[in-house]
Amino acid sequence: MAGKGGLVLLAVVLVSLSLAAPSKAITCQEVAGSVLGCVPYVRSGGAVKPPAPCCNGIRALNSKAVSTLDRQTACRCLKSLAGVLGRSMNLGAVSSLPSACGVSVPYPINPSTDCSRIR
Repeated sequence: MAGKGGLVLLAVVLVSLSLAAPSKAITCQEVAGSVLGCVPYVRSGGAVKPPAPCCNGIRALNSKAVSTLDRQTACRCLKSLAGVLGRSMNLGAVSSLPSACGVSVPYPINPSTDCSRIR
C-alpha cells in the first residue's frame, strides 16, 4: 500500500509540474525593440557615445537572454537585423556597442558569429 501512495504522490508532482506556466522565450520582436535606439549610433559609425535608450535596451536584452536558447535566439535576431540594415551600419560600431554601454555580452556581436555555438 505504501508503494501505491508513493506512486500517487509522484503522479501528482509530475502533473503539477506539467501544468506550471512555461518560461517565456525571447522573441525577435523583443530583440528589435531593445536595439532600436542603437540604429543612429551604428549608422553614424559610433562617432559619439551611444544614446541612453540604446544602452538601456542593450542592458535589458542582456538581462532577458538568460538561457542558451535565449542567447542563440537573440544572436540570430541581431544577425537578421544586421541584414536588414545592411551597408547603412558600421560593423565596428555594432561590435563596440556592448563595451560602449558598459555591458558584458558573452559572444561577439558580429554578422559572422555562429549563433549555434553560443552557450
